[in-house]
Amino acid sequence: MFLIDMFNKKTVMPTAETALPGRAQPIPTAATHFISGAPLKGPYPEGSKTVYLGMGCFWGAERLLWQMPGVLVTAAGYQGGITPNPTYQETVTGLTGHTEVVKVVYDPVHVSLETLLKTFFEAHDPTQGMRQGNDIGSTYRSAIYVEDEADLALALQMRDRFQAALASAGHSSRVTTEIVAAGPFYYAEDYHQQYLAKNPNGYCGLRGTGVSCPISPAA
Repeated sequence: MFLIDMFNKKTVMPTAETALPGRAQPIPTAATHFISGAPLKGPYPEGSKTVYLGMGCFWGAERLLWQMPGVLVTAAGYQGGITPNPTYQETVTGLTGHTEVVKVVYDPVHVSLETLLKTFFEAHDPTQGMRQGNDIGSTYRSAIYVEDEADLALALQMRDRFQAALASAGHSSRVTTEIVAAGPFYYAEDYHQQYLAKNPNGYCGLRGTGVSCPISPAA
């Protein structure tokens, strides 16, 4: 019964009344990107854009994304929840409401949001609800958080394209990716930033469906 109760707490979103209180000040994190040395919190180059992607454990997701041409900065963090300035230990209880995401700052001249989202849908399984593989809980839900209406519209279109591709491939599962305007992003602790560059043999966790996400010829 205890294990069932813990599972339920991790997979059910908290309310404002049940969420952990958090704190007023941000938790300490790295100042610069471990690989490029770029400032993790900016300022970022003029003309750059940002999207926040949740693909399960952020370690493997961040490594995948920092390797993409046109991506300027990546950072691991927490988003989509209630508790202000949460710690990792708090988020994994399921009582903050956050999911693990990667902040992706990119140059739209060299990589389109459509290309980033194609990679997003193909690199993990966005049909699993409050889990990703063996990682169970709201912390690991699939999510896309965007900063403007045009990006929101594109993210919804890409979701629908991938859903259609799943159906064509004989999959009955529905995409559960949360797609909304970006709320507060909280940087994860220093040791989470670019974790797999510091620990090359560490846990990755990415596991796709094997289905390709269609992309428009203009992208």
